[in-house]
Amino acid sequence: MFRAGPSVRLSAQLRRALATHAAPPTAPSTRHSYTKQEIQQIYDTPLMELVFRAASVHRQHHDPSKIQLCTLMNIKTGGCSEDCSYCSQSSRYATPTKASRLVDIEPVLEAARKAKENGSTRFCMGAAWRDLSGRKRGFERILTMVREIRSMGMEVCTTLGMLSPEQARMLKEAGLTAYNHNLDTSREYYPEVISTRSYDDRLDTISAVRDAGISVCSGGILGLGESDKDRVGLIWEVSNMPEHPESFPVNALVPIKGTPLEDNEPVPYQTILRTISTARVVMPATIIRLAAGRQTLDETQQAMAFMAGANAVFTGEQMLTTPCSPWDEDKAMMGRWGLEGMRSFEQSGVARKEGARLEARSEVAPAEVTSNPSA
Repeated sequence: MFRAGPSVRLSAQLRRALATHAAPPTAPSTRHSYTKQEIQQIYDTPLMELVFRAASVHRQHHDPSKIQLCTLMNIKTGGCSEDCSYCSQSSRYATPTKASRLVDIEPVLEAARKAKENGSTRFCMGAAWRDLSGRKRGFERILTMVREIRSMGMEVCTTLGMLSPEQARMLKEAGLTAYNHNLDTSREYYPEVISTRSYDDRLDTISAVRDAGISVCSGGILGLGESDKDRVGLIWEVSNMPEHPESFPVNALVPIKGTPLEDNEPVPYQTILRTISTARVVMPATIIRLAAGRQTLDETQQAMAFMAGANAVFTGEQMLTTPCSPWDEDKAMMGRWGLEGMRSFEQSGVARKEGARLEARSEVAPAEVTSNPSA
């Protein structure tokens, strides 16, 4: 009777291992030249086929077992002069959100420490401002927050409205990892949502951030009343930037009483999944973050989103003005699905931009740079 030798058994094991992975080992190059028609064709693919394709691309560029855990803190609430139709922080609408001053430094640092203790590796701070004009003292306070949180070994992200190139440079020098500035929707639909800031204003801030060497975090909101064409237009816009965004947040509108969009219907789950899958195919190396509205998804819906290429979440006590899934619930869910937290600076795009700084820091305190999120 014939017995397979070690080499034959190894070959069979290898074939079985490869059969369980949809993607070949070599990742294709990233494109910046997709047309809207090409992206629309991807978006319109039968959903299960689209998810399979996205999962395959995801495994070529990312460890599918890793999820980036981010915590978001509102450091200056309400009183914003903008008229974003979805936002309860606009001073133009009568909403439950009340205006407050910029938070002091120590409460922010304490929140960052708590986030790190609970496994978050990126700490994000949001201020409800149109821009930083006339806010010199407040900006200096934020720069101190960035320096102190960065010294904890965490990635730091802010969203402060429009930035000038000089303000972006100062944030970079303070140690900022990423800057969030969402486009929200397509250029064509944007005027239906916001009138106080142009689409090009947003793109100018993103350019200033990118030119300063800060990672760009820019995505959109689903459920504003937009069409599939607008979702495709959003993905086209960010995918044709000189660099794909380091991260692409996918928000599902949480209607808030008092805002013009308070009566909007919830966005269908298949629309969220189709958007995530399309973004993963078109921007294979980008982090795709399940952001606002995630708490409305059940565990199996979230698992499918992770399968399709989502690999970051906001976790903790609160987002800016909407609910957030608590750390304990998220860690338990991830444990059930065999997922684990990403380390700080593990994402390739961030690591590339942070290389020189991290190399210098590693000579002094390597443990801080590679801090384990589960520690």
